Amino acid sequence: MPTDTIRYHTLTSEAALSQLASDRQQGLSREEALTRLAQYGKNALPEKKRKTALTIFLLQFKDFMIGVLLFAAVVSGFLGEWVDTVIIIVIIILNALIGFVQEYRAGEAMEALKKMSEVQSLVLRSGQAFHVPATELVPGDVVLLEAGDAVPADLRLLEAHQLRANESALTGESVPVDKQTNALDNPDLLPADRSNLAFRGSTITYGRGRGLVIATGMRTELGQIASLLQEDEGDTPLKQRMQAFGKRLSYLILLICLILFVSGLMRGEGAWEMLLLSISLAVAAIPEALPALITIALARGARRMVRKNALIRQLPAVETLGSVTYICSDKTGTLTMNQMRVSQALPTIVQDDARPEWLLSLLLNHDAHRSEAGEWTGDPTETAIVKAAAAVPGVDPQAISARYPRCCELPFDADRKCMTTAHAYGEGYLLITKGAAESLAGRLADRAEGDRLLAQADTWAGEGLRVLAYGYRFCDRLPEPFSSEEVEKELQLAGMVGLIDPPREEVAAAIEECKKAGIRPVMITGDHPATALAIARQIGIATSEAELLSGRALDALEEGAFLQQVEKIKVYARVTPAQKLRIVNAIQSKGHFVAMTGDGVNDAPSLKAANIGIAMGITGTDVSKEAAHMILLDDNFATIIKAVREGRRIYDNIRKFVKYIMTCNSAEIWTILLAPLLGLPIPLLPIHILWINLVTDGLPGLALSGEKAETDIMRRPPRPAKETLFAQGMGYHIAWVGLFMAGITLGIQSWSIHAANAHWQTMVFTVLALAQLAHVLAIRGERSFLFRQGIFSNLPLLGSVLLAAALQLAIIYLPGLNTIFRTQPLSLTELLVCIGAAAVLFHAVEFEKWLRLRKEARRPAYHG
Repeated sequence: MPTDTIRYHTLTSEAALSQLASDRQQGLSREEALTRLAQYGKNALPEKKRKTALTIFLLQFKDFMIGVLLFAAVVSGFLGEWVDTVIIIVIIILNALIGFVQEYRAGEAMEALKKMSEVQSLVLRSGQAFHVPATELVPGDVVLLEAGDAVPADLRLLEAHQLRANESALTGESVPVDKQTNALDNPDLLPADRSNLAFRGSTITYGRGRGLVIATGMRTELGQIASLLQEDEGDTPLKQRMQAFGKRLSYLILLICLILFVSGLMRGEGAWEMLLLSISLAVAAIPEALPALITIALARGARRMVRKNALIRQLPAVETLGSVTYICSDKTGTLTMNQMRVSQALPTIVQDDARPEWLLSLLLNHDAHRSEAGEWTGDPTETAIVKAAAAVPGVDPQAISARYPRCCELPFDADRKCMTTAHAYGEGYLLITKGAAESLAGRLADRAEGDRLLAQADTWAGEGLRVLAYGYRFCDRLPEPFSSEEVEKELQLAGMVGLIDPPREEVAAAIEECKKAGIRPVMITGDHPATALAIARQIGIATSEAELLSGRALDALEEGAFLQQVEKIKVYARVTPAQKLRIVNAIQSKGHFVAMTGDGVNDAPSLKAANIGIAMGITGTDVSKEAAHMILLDDNFATIIKAVREGRRIYDNIRKFVKYIMTCNSAEIWTILLAPLLGLPIPLLPIHILWINLVTDGLPGLALSGEKAETDIMRRPPRPAKETLFAQGMGYHIAWVGLFMAGITLGIQSWSIHAANAHWQTMVFTVLALAQLAHVLAIRGERSFLFRQGIFSNLPLLGSVLLAAALQLAIIYLPGLNTIFRTQPLSLTELLVCIGAAAVLFHAVEFEKWLRLRKEARRPAYHG
């Protein structure tokens, strides 16, 4: 069993396996893995300790204004006002409970998102390869590694085929390190020099291999510096902007409350009453819940997206989705079904017609594997080819692989666009190269044969087929060094295959919806230009060759010339990962917000550079997923459009509850501030203000985050990236509706007082509460009217409004609550007047909506 003192880099691979009682081909049994998991614990670094529920609750009382209010409650008690004391404390506790629920739920949502994006590792258990969470790895596990994988634990390498790892996270060295399997003599080597080990925190950049887990969790090299990784979760830009806005607004509100206090004293009001009123108004008017509400809305929205197969890794992506103007998508698997099948082959794949080298090429040059159930797994292109070859009567793929074992290989490379394997063949070796037709044509010994290969490839590509060509040569001994320059030359043409991968059925509709939403879809692929254009025409991305640019033509373009035509190009074919980055940068330089898909190691730079980097959940590498903001769990382009739709909906709903809370708060301020200026008495008691803040602000505001998307949400242009939350008339709405609500409230107060109505204060209290509930119903839709969109379409909001109204009626009509809240039962006429006043505000907001929609209808239609 492992100990911290064993120097695994000095042991042979067999000795390391023996030390950990494991097996190269079988790995651990599942039972033994569970036993060791209990012994060693999860393969995880300790995270910063989460705040307990009690701590979160107690922190709700840390706010300065809450502290002042608590002090006021204590003083009220000393003055004999025990009812005020109890009510203020109860409301403070209820406020704290609401704040606690919001913060706790936001934390839970964030934890759930973290768990969804956990790294998975391919591990041998009882001889079978399984994907398991990296946290469940134990010493003795055998892990299979490929380019793009994150190394999940410290490993002693058992196999290394052209294996290179980026260990910059551990050593600071940015150049990938070549790995090997031989034992090293020096026991005191630094980790960076232990070339037969792979360390947690590094990533495989090239080749493939197999490693034995020798350390997990805090026992890994990375675990020794784990304290450097314990960082707080950063706030989203939107939350930061709202926090800064809230701080500035708080200062303004405190100034208003100071003016209110001083003016009250000058009018002869009691100092204690005015102080309590000012504090209550400040507590109610300062929108301290906004940042928490925004976090909850973003996190809940991200969890909804998971149900639609879009995993958000970074919360800012949710708000950024609404600004996306370009979606640059790969073709294979994203726009197409990723269900390859061989459609054409030259020579045909039949035993009579095919040369031996042709069938051997198809059956040996691949990394597909056959499961116990007999199914081929691996890259869809490779599995399709090997299935077709294996279907030839009398062909046994396993027997052929055993007869011609692989000696070494040059893995696929995006720049070379080919892959080579070397196999023992009699007394010598058979070298097989597979790749793109134009890549292989230049490596053939017969140039005329290369020209014929390219001509046939062009014909097939024009039919929408993906073309792969095979070349081979025999040699007595393996070239040294075993490099592409020495190996992939003077080849004989074995044959070529054309594969078809039909477009996904839902993609054409998604492309059309994308265009209506003002988003331009662009295909960026490594496939042949003719293949790419054929598929692009089928799904509606492009219509002519003028909208196509190949990687070779892109290289020939000066930057200025490329920038002139970048907005006209809709299909990029045969591009390299470096060119992807150039395309992203060029589109962004035109002021666009870009979403970019990718799945390979070399896609990471373009994914990071894009405003929204989107990795493939099925075919994507760990490196691409780590660099991305969002992961497509089904690798489907239509899912991106669903995510954009959901992102727009979430942002709309954030605007709605910001509009709601800010309008209500401004109405309360105007009501209290303007009453004395109009010669009216202070309209509300502190207890009334705190009650309105508790009942009408929190629950309806939170319920607004679940509002359904409006019908035209995907017929609008993308939101400008620099547009503020208060754009599109929202600031104007907050100002006029806040004043109008205060005007209605003060109008009822003035009418009641002049009518010598003893219930005037209860009416003012009720009008303000009901008007705020009417307002939340009116702003549910920015472009749709309440009764058209359906009053029952958001049941949590309807329930919160009905609950708030019921509670308001309870404190008016229940005798015990009359005493506590200093209210009086209203007559039916008085209650109907209050409801009518609230209805006036509702219809005024709906009328504003009608005017805005009418104005928009006169503008020229938007066509993206």
